[in-house]
Amino acid sequence: MAQEALSLGANTFQFFTRNPRGCKAKPLDPADVAAFHALCAESGITRVLAHAPYTLNAAAADAHVQEFALQVFADDLVRMENTPNQLYNFHPGSHVKQGVDVGVEKVAAVLNQVLQPQQTTMVLLETMAGKGTELGRTFQELQEILRRVNLPEKVGVCLDTCHVWDAGYDIVGNLEGVLEEFDQVIGLEKLRAIHLNDSKNPCGAHKDRHERIGEGHIGFEAFARIVTHPQLAHLPFYLETPQDSLEGYAAEIARLRAAAGRK
Repeated sequence: MAQEALSLGANTFQFFTRNPRGCKAKPLDPADVAAFHALCAESGITRVLAHAPYTLNAAAADAHVQEFALQVFADDLVRMENTPNQLYNFHPGSHVKQGVDVGVEKVAAVLNQVLQPQQTTMVLLETMAGKGTELGRTFQELQEILRRVNLPEKVGVCLDTCHVWDAGYDIVGNLEGVLEEFDQVIGLEKLRAIHLNDSKNPCGAHKDRHERIGEGHIGFEAFARIVTHPQLAHLPFYLETPQDSLEGYAAEIARLRAAAGRK
């Protein structure tokens, strides 16, 4: 994947730790790990983002589903130590009519079981659009999870532009206000990565349908402001836009780099 990312003009990439809709992960090949480290050292890739499978629901009402989340989470964090000092992103999950407070407690409990003092991986809670009983639709919900974590230095936040827009945060007309609220509620020092996705929906729709950069309700000008904002420009950005081919990602990367004044 590192080679593919480089071919598209990227200097970082996101990957799923296993099938996003499944549970089993292939054993790691030490030769592949060594080749990855060599390529990264040669090309200058310093930061990558792993994504947990969508089936991981740490807030689940079903005990078997929550146990699955615990096992996958723990296994992924062990595997991540083969590539030290990287990022691991997950969706906080859905409380499934148990209520937000119960869901928050369950997610924090799972984090407190899987996080280890010696780990180098930074675990990121992703901002969510708020469809159904999703947790993480507000900065306050994320903070309620974060404040319950026993090892706060091991956790942060990944901001998804489509999700926060669909959740009702106006990053088009009031980016400064949104960032100020994030800073007041969570702290901008906790923001470690950004998913760059346009949205098929108007602000506050709570639907979570990604669109290509500049082709949705957010629009390219807003993304140009995001990637050049002094409080965000140092962060790694990851595309999750719907594309028919890899060339589509290459074009988006080139356009965003040009907007940011980068080659």
